[in-house]
Amino acid sequence: MTAPLTVDPRQAHARLHELTVIDVRTPGEYAGGHVPGALNIPLDQLDRALPDIRTAAERGDVLVVCASGARSETACRVLAGNGITTATLAGGTAAWTAGGYDTHRPESTTKATWSMDRQVRFTAGTVVLLGLLLGLAVHPAFHLLSAGIAAGLVLSALTNACGMAAMLAKLPHNRPRRADLDATLARLRGTAER
Repeated sequence: MTAPLTVDPRQAHARLHELTVIDVRTPGEYAGGHVPGALNIPLDQLDRALPDIRTAAERGDVLVVCASGARSETACRVLAGNGITTATLAGGTAAWTAGGYDTHRPESTTKATWSMDRQVRFTAGTVVLLGLLLGLAVHPAFHLLSAGIAAGLVLSALTNACGMAAMLAKLPHNRPRRADLDATLARLRGTAER
């Protein structure tokens, strides 16, 4: 399969008024700041939104966004596999903000959740440190815990997919409430009707 079409932040900003933007990060990450007008449909909820995304794509261009571009590329591939043509924001929201473009936060947001990248680094570092300490204090077999995390990080880099991120995305603070996703899908339907 070919790589998804990418749009750089400058191009996306110029066309923002005509794009349907879907942010596939977790709700906590989305709340920390997102491309103006972006609709939050987490990557693991994409299947539920397929009919509405298909309708939006039939009416105009759809841009998929995440933190760095990796999850949005995955989402674009999933959507392409379902016959939906989309593009990804090159470099994600990190490149968007680095380009000097504003991000929006939901009005009800008081505290942002850490980005998924930061959650993964914290969890991996904690488990590696714990494995090393337990290996020294309790039994050397605990060093295998650290080795397992190291192997997972190497595999993650080689495949550009992260199993730990997928597990962390299932934590309650990273999950959308059903009502929130229903409201987002209703907004997507409204966007598609313009």
